[in-house]
Amino acid sequence: MNEHSVQIGIFIGLTALVAILTWWKCRHIVHSKDNSKDYFLAGGTLAWPFIAGSLLLTNLSAEQLVGMNGAQVMVVAWWEFGAAAGLLVLAKVLVPMYYRYGCTTTTELLEHRFQNASIRTIVSLLFLTGYLFILLPVVLYTGAVFMQSMFHLRLSIFVIALLLATGGLLYAAFGGLRAIAISDTYNGVGLLVMGIAVTAFALAAVHWDLSGLPVERLTLWGDAQSDIPWPTLLTGMLFIHIFYWGTNMVIAQRALAAHSVREAQKGIYAAALFKLMTPLIVVLPGLIAYKLYGDVGDIAYGKLVADVLPPWLSGAFAAVIAGAVLSSFNSCLNSASALYTCDIHVKYFNANADLRRIGQLVAVVFTLGGLAMVPVFQHSRSIIATLQQLNGLYSMPVLAAFLAALLFTRANPQAIKIGLLFGAALYAAFTFLWSPLHYIHLMFITLVSTLLLMALLNRLLPTPSKKSKGD
Repeated sequence: MNEHSVQIGIFIGLTALVAILTWWKCRHIVHSKDNSKDYFLAGGTLAWPFIAGSLLLTNLSAEQLVGMNGAQVMVVAWWEFGAAAGLLVLAKVLVPMYYRYGCTTTTELLEHRFQNASIRTIVSLLFLTGYLFILLPVVLYTGAVFMQSMFHLRLSIFVIALLLATGGLLYAAFGGLRAIAISDTYNGVGLLVMGIAVTAFALAAVHWDLSGLPVERLTLWGDAQSDIPWPTLLTGMLFIHIFYWGTNMVIAQRALAAHSVREAQKGIYAAALFKLMTPLIVVLPGLIAYKLYGDVGDIAYGKLVADVLPPWLSGAFAAVIAGAVLSSFNSCLNSASALYTCDIHVKYFNANADLRRIGQLVAVVFTLGGLAMVPVFQHSRSIIATLQQLNGLYSMPVLAAFLAALLFTRANPQAIKIGLLFGAALYAAFTFLWSPLHYIHLMFITLVSTLLLMALLNRLLPTPSKKSKGD
């Protein structure tokens, strides 16, 4: 049996094992009488280890491993350090509010705070647009790049993405969040162990010597030409993480699936601790790859893994990477299903709809849409920078709405709606027409401008009566 066959065999075996263990864990669970809570929030039964594992693996996927290692610079570690701060805001500020209002989706908080359903709908539509055109295709593309470079596959990026998408769809459509979170935890443990093993083997390949690397690649102090210039740490960086970890349904959905605030917080704190360690997995290998191969970009990690790991270990690692890709993909599908079903379909089309059935249909539609967008990202210079930059089209306007919900005692819904549209338009202008500053600065400017406009309009427009909860 040749090495390639060993890799493939171990990959298939471990992938199947996780699926079987997930099915075994789920089969005797008592389901909640609340269909939406059962399918979209695992019936509120997730214990903190599964919340931590799912949070970690939903974030730590191929777009992080491929994209951050592909940058081949130390400065991108700020994305991991900042994540810990975002998780603390989720645990201490937002999770207690989500549970106080009994939210199934993060956007439900906005409806309660503003007493207006259409604000929730607008924000949901912004999330859904971001998932369809940005997050889903990036997850599939980076996963396909890794698999192709590691196994030296002759299949095209699109075909590999199609195979990954099919696996993710099966988890999301038939298992719901419970199956996703359980499989995430199994794969998460494997990813941490195997990720550290890759780093150790890679260091051994360079004799534990990183000398000779350019100084600018080893610094955490980014200059003006860096992916993360140091002044951006004082402007938009923190708010990007508050949006991503605190309000983004793909992430926060896990924290909503515990039986109590305390259980959710324990899972979040554990995830924050792990994020401080992940530069060992998502940054250091990229630097080692630079020493071995030079500036090879997004193929750095897959090439490194293929070269430094023995065949049986590389097959095992490919299995956990595939699990990480499936985690991010199916998590996004489940969140999209929850947002559309709970925030749009039930409200505007059919209040008595079969929620599981609608959620499954949404998952299929978003799978096809995400696949169709994969070729667009094949020409990105830096996939991680492209992902963060495009996310600003909806992240900062949405974060402004959540901050207004926290800061404003009473708000005119029209002020929030106008602000949302203004923020999206402003950042679109910065992105596609005129970019005078680094995109992280522009995200901060968008956030502040949007929030100030909301506050100004809130003072100028009449305050609605408390009874008003419609559009």
